[in-house]
Amino acid sequence: MRRARTRPRPRLRIRTAACATALAAALTAAAAGPGPGTDPTPAIRWGDCPEKPVPAGMRCATLAVPLDHDHPAKGTTRVVLAKLPATAPGRGRHGSLLLNYGGPGAPGIASLAADPALFAKLGEHHDLVAFDPRGVGLSDPVSCGGVQTADSGSGADPGDPATQLAALRAEARRCERHSGPVLPYMGTVQVARDLDTIRRALGEEKLNYLGFSYGTRLGAVYAALYPKNTGRMVLDGVDTLTESFTEQALASARGQQRALDDFLVWCAHQDGCVYGTNTRTAKEKVDALVARLAEHPLTGTGGAPFTGDDAVLAIGSALYAQTSWPDLADALARAEEDDDPAGLERLAAPPATTPAGTPSRVPADNATAALTAVNCADDPDRRSDRDDPVTIAREIGGLATEFRAVSEIFGPRRLMTLLSCYGRPAGTDFIRRIDHPGAPRMLLVGTRGDPATPYEWTEETARRLGSAVVIDHKGDGHTGYPSSPCVRGYVDGFLIDGHLPSGTRACPAGE
Repeated sequence: MRRARTRPRPRLRIRTAACATALAAALTAAAAGPGPGTDPTPAIRWGDCPEKPVPAGMRCATLAVPLDHDHPAKGTTRVVLAKLPATAPGRGRHGSLLLNYGGPGAPGIASLAADPALFAKLGEHHDLVAFDPRGVGLSDPVSCGGVQTADSGSGADPGDPATQLAALRAEARRCERHSGPVLPYMGTVQVARDLDTIRRALGEEKLNYLGFSYGTRLGAVYAALYPKNTGRMVLDGVDTLTESFTEQALASARGQQRALDDFLVWCAHQDGCVYGTNTRTAKEKVDALVARLAEHPLTGTGGAPFTGDDAVLAIGSALYAQTSWPDLADALARAEEDDDPAGLERLAAPPATTPAGTPSRVPADNATAALTAVNCADDPDRRSDRDDPVTIAREIGGLATEFRAVSEIFGPRRLMTLLSCYGRPAGTDFIRRIDHPGAPRMLLVGTRGDPATPYEWTEETARRLGSAVVIDHKGDGHTGYPSSPCVRGYVDGFLIDGHLPSGTRACPAGE
């Protein structure tokens, strides 16, 4: 969903299998929470990093953490860390700052290695510590044996719900076969408990933490589990703690459409915008392009078809950062005027985490497999795979009009995510029950034009945490710290000096 770039953008990504796509199209037509662990303080030994290139001075280490923190006898899994030591400790060293780049499924080590300069000011005073969460990247990565397509049902009638749901069950079984023992323990609650193991291994009394996108969910869960161990915590691009999968999907479609509308307003003020200056008709033309490609795909690289779903993926990816808007405008112009999808293909391409030609020990589908595993482990609302397929089909089909009303192009894709956990074990309700955990005051950043984590989620999570100060970033794009000097000023001031404003503070767009 992302193209190669100099700095990976933290994001919340939600995908589902191709069979769920086919099923959704056909339908349109026809626990108690765990307690903190007590495992012994682990030893940590820094050495060379397992994959190159990395910045000068970066060191890596591997920790063994319990597969199941409630039942340590089940065995362990590996979590790989990376550290960049503080560059100016003489000015006042403040220990370690843990970073999480989102996902779920985003590798922290590769992300920090790609752009440590983003955190240069923080890195003067803190050891910057990134990690690949369990099952992600270098940390015993999960896999479904390739790209998740659930193509076991591809030869059958796409309108048959039973066949399509059976394909989803088969995909879940493939993930079990290829992922090893960590797969059943991929949820955020387990990762939060890994975080406390990391904190103790680093010798820190409190966890100082900066989390983006999904990393905000992880930070909130940590604060709920370990309020007395929580130090200075910043959550940027705030995830929801309360909404059901359906509500999340609707809010995400609404946020993406709002971001697309903002892009089209921007495009209308640029010379040569392919959609002209009328933003209402521009929206209709984008919808028409996606519909046209769904019926008549363009010919992409290597002769592969470039479909309407591919176009939605490309457009959605470009909306994550305003710096990508000129490329999106150019790509749409090439597709509209020349029937050339090359620009959109580049926007939809996943980022390179290792240089071309460099072998990696991370499976190609790890990010997708990990994202699905974590989101499903965190979701208590899933439909049982013992439910009647016709009933499930009727429920999903009944939502189609509501999703399309939110967004003609993003709504149907988000609707498809409602079946992404079909055939997997039931998730925890611990995250839904977080309410005023008693952690110290923390800083939350919400961006008004965020396509992935709507600003409303920032306000909602602030109420649930009961100890949060909100930065209202009036700009566009996913998260505020990478693009807004104003946001960085508040965040750096808090993490370095403990300066925390009262109430809600605003950061204007572009500042």
